[in-house]
Amino acid sequence: MKQMVEEVRKELTGHITPFWKKLADLKNGGFYGYMDYDLKLDKDAEKGVILNSRILWFFANSYLTLQNEEDLTYAQHAYEFLRNRCYDEEYGGVYWMMDAKGNVVDDVKHTYNQAFAIYALSSYFDASGDKSALELAFQIYQTIEDKCRDDYGYVEAFSRDFHPISNELLSENGVLADKTMNTILHLLEAYTELYRVSHDDAVAGRLRYLLETVRDHVYNPEKNILEVFFDVTYHPIIDMHSYGHDIEAAWLIDRACDVLGDEAVRAEMEQITLALAKKVREVAIEDGVLNNERDKDHISRTRVWWVEAEGVVGFLNAYQHSGITDYRDTAKMLWEYIKQYIIDPREGSEWLWAALPDNTPGKKPIVEPWKCPYHNGRMCMEVIRRYGNV
Repeated sequence: MKQMVEEVRKELTGHITPFWKKLADLKNGGFYGYMDYDLKLDKDAEKGVILNSRILWFFANSYLTLQNEEDLTYAQHAYEFLRNRCYDEEYGGVYWMMDAKGNVVDDVKHTYNQAFAIYALSSYFDASGDKSALELAFQIYQTIEDKCRDDYGYVEAFSRDFHPISNELLSENGVLADKTMNTILHLLEAYTELYRVSHDDAVAGRLRYLLETVRDHVYNPEKNILEVFFDVTYHPIIDMHSYGHDIEAAWLIDRACDVLGDEAVRAEMEQITLALAKKVREVAIEDGVLNNERDKDHISRTRVWWVEAEGVVGFLNAYQHSGITDYRDTAKMLWEYIKQYIIDPREGSEWLWAALPDNTPGKKPIVEPWKCPYHNGRMCMEVIRRYGNV
């Protein structure tokens, strides 16, 4: 583990962080939104708000982990763009997409997107002490609680003024879902961070509610998986197992329980998280790597950058919670695969989107609205935080 810590620290400080610093748009604010597979940077591309929130989270947490003042400067740059350009002062919440100059081009309000803004703003408050960031996080939190709930849980897709619309943005595989595991997971993640930095009782209550939602509606105890897509009343509408989301959820749920500090809740949820990790390891590890997902009988063997990164953290977390060394060894095995096939060795690049089943590069963009330093950067930071004193 000492060697792994040294390797991920070098990857974080010598590769991932310098790459994203070069993408800062010092003229228009925020960070450039698109670089194609051939490493051509499009400075006129649209800027995804999710991408910029995740970049804000990344630099804030890089500062919290490594105490490099320059990281905090880049976090401030990201924060100013999110606060000044992406937040809707009239109706609340953040927009979906901005143009290169920071003007709104898609004013859809999505609960998933609001969650990432809260996640980022909470971390930035912790890093900087800037109370305006925490205030903005609470404004978005209150908007979610006031506008994004129905009788069964959290609704996801809205117009600018929070009238419900169809949920195309988070639906896929030919399925149009009313509710998704993905949004629930990242609300849980966001509320965990907001509670960690604020200790607000109301946030604690909603965090408990989200854990109960995972337990009662998302987790399938017969299959030991998380269901993915739901109708409005949380009935699953597709037979799918998302390996990356399940192993990510396993450690994020444990983190939420740690922050909440309720031992009874922790003990109950740990049974679920260890079952999730066990199932993913049993069915999704193949040829030394983590497959992407199962949709009915079809298994996607594309090796996606974020799935592999979350696998490293999730299996290390399972090892720490269970003492089963196979989990630790699986995490180290995935890191070896990442080093060989996912980290892009080309000058001026970062990580590939994916490796194909034959381990050749999947030629998708290096930067776009969903391709960010959040998963791989967080993997590095989690390894450092968990094992930096080894």
